[in-house]
Amino acid sequence: MTRRTGQNPKVRVGKRANGQKYFFFQYWIDVPGQEERKRQTAVIGLTSQMTKSEAERKKNNFILSLGVNSDEYQIPSSRTFADAERHYREVFAPSMVRDSTYSTAKSHLECHLLPDWKDTPIEHITIDSVNDWAWKKRNTGLSWVTIKNILRTMQRVLSCGSKDQKAPFSQQGLRIPAKDKLQMRLESKNAISYSWEQSKKIVQQVRRNKDLKDRRERYANFFTLASASGLRWEELAALRMDDLNFKANTIRVDEALDRLGNIGPVKNTAADRTVVVADREGKEAMEMLRAYVRKRVRDSRAFVFASNLGTPLNESQVLREGLHPALKALGLPQDGMHAFRRGCNRRWELAGMNPAVLRTQMGHSSAAMTAKYTGQVPLEQVRAEFSIRFGKKIELLENTENGIAA
Repeated sequence: MTRRTGQNPKVRVGKRANGQKYFFFQYWIDVPGQEERKRQTAVIGLTSQMTKSEAERKKNNFILSLGVNSDEYQIPSSRTFADAERHYREVFAPSMVRDSTYSTAKSHLECHLLPDWKDTPIEHITIDSVNDWAWKKRNTGLSWVTIKNILRTMQRVLSCGSKDQKAPFSQQGLRIPAKDKLQMRLESKNAISYSWEQSKKIVQQVRRNKDLKDRRERYANFFTLASASGLRWEELAALRMDDLNFKANTIRVDEALDRLGNIGPVKNTAADRTVVVADREGKEAMEMLRAYVRKRVRDSRAFVFASNLGTPLNESQVLREGLHPALKALGLPQDGMHAFRRGCNRRWELAGMNPAVLRTQMGHSSAAMTAKYTGQVPLEQVRAEFSIRFGKKIELLENTENGIAA
């Protein structure tokens, strides 16, 4: 839509009920979300207080401040959020978005965004209106993490149809209270992780579970490799025989299982990698895995971990049948497969692995993301580190203070 022609309304004289006369003029404004303009009236002042020339000058200054006669003036779009969502759903998503990503976005749109923003003009979607909406959602019990995830979907919908491909607001402007930010950091820091020692106990418990029948070794190897390699669930589930190199102790990661159960490319370029599992834990896991796959390694495209039908494992079934019963029996805190990944990240970091190498191994795109996986180092590991580093020195100092000869 082109810019409208400039406005130069006529100064007129009006009369109030008490007989006072005043100068006024009328002008048009564009309303976001509407094609038709709206007429506004502006009173300049009483005729007894100024001349018509002064009133004309004030009118011109007012029109200048509106900017409607400027070459930079742009007419507000009549598009609403519903229009942007339709473009995203019909044009952008089919060719540019993964099915699994769209599945999540669809849930955000149908449950939260369309009911609240459907008829809102895009020009009205600002960081202030977003903050008002976020607080309403927070008061319904949604976590800030969930709210931010929903807003990422909103940003994607709005940006895909804009000329500059940018969302009209940034999440950096979200008004999240300091105490809530602290709580989110604490939750991230205290996220559950399973150490190598705990993982071995979990595997032993799985092998004791006779109800699993032929699934015992499948789950035992699955959990062991997860703990040794730090691979994501979707990467482990998509592993094929030709991804394993038992001589070099490496695992090639170039496919992943999405939320809809389809095998496709990994989540990003950093996730496409070759993971080296050449430490003691990794070698132990690979030897165990070699015995598990046996002759199946000849079928290069077969899944390493598959159901009896040859299809990828189902995460909820693995957790329900294998992991959670073992955790309950051992008295360990319940979590999902990501807890093995966190434990592996911490083990490698505490072993002194170069940060850049660690980031590559984990498939992270930034050091900040890798740092989040360290979490709270267990007290027993802190004590063990002190014992290794300073044990003899501390013992000597204590003996000296107590007057005991070394």
